[in-house]
Amino acid sequence: MKQTKPLAALRRDPSRWVAGAALAAAIALSLSGCGGDEARADTRADTREGAAPAVVGSEYVKVEAVSAGSAVAGAALPGRVAFRPQGLTAVGSPVTARVVSVEVRPGQSVSAGAPLLTLQSADAASAKASLAQARAQTALAQDALRRQNEMLDKGVGLEVERFQAQVALREASAELERAERAANLLGRGAGDRFVLRAPAAGVVLSVHANAGAVVAADGAALVEVGDPSRLWVVADVPESEAAAIRAGAAARIRLPGAGGDYAASVDGVGPLVDGDLRRLPLYLTFSGARPPALTPGALVEVRLDAVADAALSVPVAAVLIKGGSQRVVYVQRSDGRFEPRAVRTGASRGGRVSLLDGVRAGDKVVVEGALLLDSQAEQLL
Repeated sequence: MKQTKPLAALRRDPSRWVAGAALAAAIALSLSGCGGDEARADTRADTREGAAPAVVGSEYVKVEAVSAGSAVAGAALPGRVAFRPQGLTAVGSPVTARVVSVEVRPGQSVSAGAPLLTLQSADAASAKASLAQARAQTALAQDALRRQNEMLDKGVGLEVERFQAQVALREASAELERAERAANLLGRGAGDRFVLRAPAAGVVLSVHANAGAVVAADGAALVEVGDPSRLWVVADVPESEAAAIRAGAAARIRLPGAGGDYAASVDGVGPLVDGDLRRLPLYLTFSGARPPALTPGALVEVRLDAVADAALSVPVAAVLIKGGSQRVVYVQRSDGRFEPRAVRTGASRGGRVSLLDGVRAGDKVVVEGALLLDSQAEQLL
């Protein structure tokens, strides 16, 4: 079959293929460009100040009314099991002494008054000697006053001498009281030895003393005892969310390996903010049944069921970042158009971020497709 002249000409001169392809591309571009600006006007926001963007089709943009909610309500918060302040006691030496023996070990259960450490100190011997001397002086003063009373009854005594005996007895009694307090502070023991005892029942948490070591009267804890019945859970909440949490709010606590959630309530919020993390401690107590094995220091997961007076919040995808620092959301007006609003954001958790100002409850905010409305936005929050 004979080839047509145009096709034969193209085979003889291949450069005509390139020219033809370029011409076709130019024609297609000119055809597709017709009305292109109008199409883009429907899907991009006019970000000039004071201007409102055109309405965007619902298939591209999702709108949601702003409502009061909290980033921490229902979200998982890291927590830990800890002793209450009343459930932890630290025992130290009141005087410089040498450790004679250690009577307990970590993990051991002790009752109130149980011996913990036996110490040896010259101060202990001095205190016991002072106590014995004070008791002897008090006995002498009592005997002297008794004799003066008998002499006055017989008519051979003087009132001034009885008065002097009464003063001497009061002085001796005061010294005896002081000596007894000093001896009780050291505890019972023979000679220059004394015994440190548990001030309350509990479990020995740590022992910071070895036999033969010299300990100082600097307040350092030698033995720590904790009461397992006095435990609570401490969680960390963002500073911006703490004001919305009220004492008594319901919560749930999950312990690894304990199986299931345990009902709890908010006992209070700590007053001090962590300078680095900007968080406050949240204290919770178990409302009903407690886990069978609650270990101080164990990590737990805390979820607040509800938070009162919570801040307004939106999904994180609703917030755009412009200029590196400015936060913007797009609010739908009554005529269906969208306008940008600068907002100040708070904590973000659980896929939502709190809005501290810039919008009001009930405003309709674009929560999906916000990037289609703003060509100058750098990224999502």
